[in-house]
Amino acid sequence: MDIHSFYENIKSQAEAINVNLNNEMCEQFYYYMKLMLEWNENINLTAIIEEDEIILKHFVDSLTINKYIQTKNKVIDIGTGAGFPGMPLAIVNKENKFTLLDSLNKRVKFLLQVKEDLKIDNVEAIHARVEEFAKNEQYRENYDIATSRAVAKLNVLLEYMLPLVKVGGKCICMKGSNIEEEVQQAQQSLKILGGKISKVDTIMLPKSDISRNIIIVEKVEKTPAKYPRKAGVPVKEPCLLYTSPSPRDCS
Repeated sequence: MDIHSFYENIKSQAEAINVNLNNEMCEQFYYYMKLMLEWNENINLTAIIEEDEIILKHFVDSLTINKYIQTKNKVIDIGTGAGFPGMPLAIVNKENKFTLLDSLNKRVKFLLQVKEDLKIDNVEAIHARVEEFAKNEQYRENYDIATSRAVAKLNVLLEYMLPLVKVGGKCICMKGSNIEEEVQQAQQSLKILGGKISKVDTIMLPKSDISRNIIIVEKVEKTPAKYPRKAGVPVKEPCLLYTSPSPRDCS
């Protein structure tokens, strides 16, 4: 796909979700894609390698949550991988600060290369496990918004996200089409960690039959200091909703 066809493709699909891209943004997306495909030959960044699918399933998919980002919001993207959704959001929101967090240093090096080559100044990429990162007072409850795309089940994901968000902030959880069981299993996590589901939006990606659910969780209370627990524990022992007379905490 030549650069002009790319511009037309990404602009029209972004307009379908009410995101307007200028030529500078389109150019940044184009070279972001080229860098990702180049690096993908040596490290595992994405299984999606067709350029039109990268536009739809990575770039446009990431931008579906753009409407929830307000000017000057400080945003952290947890388990960002190749930068989704955080890097596309940073490209279209120049006045916001974005932290892209990933546990694999090779991916972080890729993101730093994207930042340098594309001159994306409102991004920092950090190599860390979220279980340790969220214990750091410099970052804990320091963000207006936390985002994440398909990192873990909701009851586990909230233990990663909510400790990093200020009271009054929100978590934007990007999920697939079937979420009813996940939402039910997350009720105890919400209660313990200080969150409340305020909204669930179902969207369709443009010119496709691909549906997404976007779960918005408001932080209504401070998260207890013990969370998140050590690496591996939230997955092995997630906070679940128990119906016995004495519901147990996740510990």
